This record gives sequence, structure tokens and C-alpha cells, in this order.
Amino acid sequence: MNRIYVDNAATTKPSRRATEVLLDVMENNYANPSSLHTPGQLAAVALADSRRKMAEILGCEPREIIFTSGGSEADNQAILTGATLGLRKGKKHIVSTKFEHHAVLHTLQKLEKQGFEVTYLDVHSNGMVRLDELEASLREDTALVTIMYANNEIGSIQPVRQIGEICRKHGVLFHTDAVQAVGHLPVNVQEDNIDMLSLSAHKFHGPKGVGALYIRKGIAPATLIEGGAQERGKRAGTENLPAIASMAAALEEAVEKMDEYNAKLTAMRDRLIEGISKIPHSTLTGDAVERLPGCASFCFEGIEGEALLLLLDQKGICASSGSACTSGSLDPSHVLLAIGLPHEVAHGSLRLSLSHENTMEEMDTVVQAVTDVVAYLRSISPVWADLQKGTKEYVIQ
Repeated sequence: MNRIYVDNAATTKPSRRATEVLLDVMENNYANPSSLHTPGQLAAVALADSRRKMAEILGCEPREIIFTSGGSEADNQAILTGATLGLRKGKKHIVSTKFEHHAVLHTLQKLEKQGFEVTYLDVHSNGMVRLDELEASLREDTALVTIMYANNEIGSIQPVRQIGEICRKHGVLFHTDAVQAVGHLPVNVQEDNIDMLSLSAHKFHGPKGVGALYIRKGIAPATLIEGGAQERGKRAGTENLPAIASMAAALEEAVEKMDEYNAKLTAMRDRLIEGISKIPHSTLTGDAVERLPGCASFCFEGIEGEALLLLLDQKGICASSGSACTSGSLDPSHVLLAIGLPHEVAHGSLRLSLSHENTMEEMDTVVQAVTDVVAYLRSISPVWADLQKGTKEYVIQ
């Protein structure tokens, strides 16, 4: 069976360039970058080169990049950095949103147990933060604002530059989880007024298990992992040089081809939206305009998302109902609840996330498959029967 992979927000296929760099470094540059002998120093040079490449792309200095195991670790370190620095000044208030990734939300919940107060902003029906509500939430004791760049489920892109401007105006640190944005959108930490930024390689065709945290110079990072002097003493452990070099290569390639890829992704995404939106009592989730080029997400009334995914998989289509990080949960997506969808509708969700390797022909196949599967599931659904009889009212008109 020829499978159609449309779950790239969960993870992407490593590019050939990224894979070749990974294997080359593993085989030919395997020494520890902290060692003083020649192979070790060659590894140190490769590590510095990777840091420089990523810094140039993000618009920062190499020393402002800390390599991590991925986006979750970077999110944790950034938020704990903001909390630690705030605590020293007697500031124990943090502002975020209701639909952040759980790496952010769970870290904030941990801080709440330690006495911090967190304001969770509404993101409204289109999944967007309102700047006036953000500014009104800031207080004298606000230590940090942490708001994701682009949502991992519905694809809404936040007005990050304006958020950063507001934070600078009020002297508050601004962190953004940019895991879904880096490699897909033009991101410049200086122009976007970002103090801390998290990213992960496997979201832009790099390897899994490696990411980075940008921390603006002058901000002292909190240390999560003790044990060595790596990463200027702020992240102990021998650096995963093959993965780091591969990540830098993948990001370079993604940025080089961003315009080409995004034009193709947008056209395919819009084909999906046009076709799937014809299904009765379905709705596109997320902002209609400010959304990631390769992300289309929907809810269908009268069905369960899990059944939808399993039947699509039988047809060779690999999709998801939301974040892969919560795929084992039976609860509806907190993202969909945050944008105001009721539980019974949020259960019937579908996320289709694309890569440049997809084709327009595949989009037509996906549209037909989704249409057929939704119709079948509704035909055996007692909930759908009640809706058609009029004993229940439709939520999605």
C-alpha cells in the first residue's frame, strides 16, 4: 500500500542532506568536543560551526544558542529561567495562553505549586491572542510572558512581533515556543523582539532528540542538567554532535527553500480546505488567514476522531487528531476546548499537516477518503441519527 503521510506537525521525515550529515559526523567526527586532542578539537570546530549557522538564521549571536534534547527541554529551561530571574526581583506572575503545548503548561502548573500566579489568556474562536488583553494582563510583578509562535494543532500564527513590543515596553521577558514555526516561517529574534525561543529539529526535517534554546545575551539561563561545563555550564552532558550538525544542515536547507516549499504547501493546504469544507456540519479550526502554510485542521459533528484516524489509516492515510504528545489521552484536545468548541465536537477532530514531498494528487485522495469515512461513521452513529431526527441540535451549522 502506498501511504500518504500528512502528519508532519508530529514529526517530519529527515531530509537527505540532514541524514548524510548525521552519518558523516557519526563516522568521521565522533570525538568528544571537550577533549584536547586533535580529533576532539575538530569536533569542537564542527560544534561551533553548527552553532554559528543556526545563529545566523535566527538573527542572533552564536553564544546565545544552547543546544538541548528538543523543544520540550528548551521550553522548560526558558520558563524556569524567567521564573528564577523574576523571583530574585520579587516577581511571581507569568502570562501565557490556554492552548500552549503541554511542555509549557505542565511547567507552569509546577510553578503554580511553588507559589507563582499564572494568567492564561483566551485565544478566542480563531486561536489568536488579542494584544489589548495581553497588555491589560501585565502587572508590576509580571516576570515572564510565554506564548507560542504557531499552534501545533490548529496552525494559528500569533502576532509575535507585536507581543514582543508590548513586553519590551513593560520590561517583561518574552519567551516563544517556536517549534512549529522555525524552518517554516521567517523567524528573526531581533526583529521579532524575542528574548527566548525554543525549537526542535524533527519539525523541519532534521533528526529527533535534538533542539535548541535561544536566550538573549544578558539573561542568565537556569540550569536544568548539572554535571559538566558543556554549553557554557548551562546544559551538562556531552553534546550530541551528529544530531546537532544534522539539525543545522536541515535548518539551512529549510530556510533556503522556504519560499518554494511554502508556495506549494499553501496551494495543497487550500485544496484540502476547499474540499473538506464541503462536508456538511464540519468546520475549519484556527485562523483562516494567519495559519501555517502546511496545516489544515477540522472538526466533524457526529463522529469520533479516533475512529476517523483508524479508518483513514486503513486507506493508507497517516493523519492525527491533534498533538502526538497526547495521543494516548481519551480527553478532547485542550486546544479545541480553548477556542470554544464543546466536548462532543472537539472529539471529532482531524489535523492534516503537510510537507513539500506531498502532491496535489494526494490532496484529492485525502479529500475523498475523509469525505467517505465521515459519511460511513455518521451512518452508524446514534448521535448523528439523533441530530438528523432533530432530537438534538447541530453545533456546527
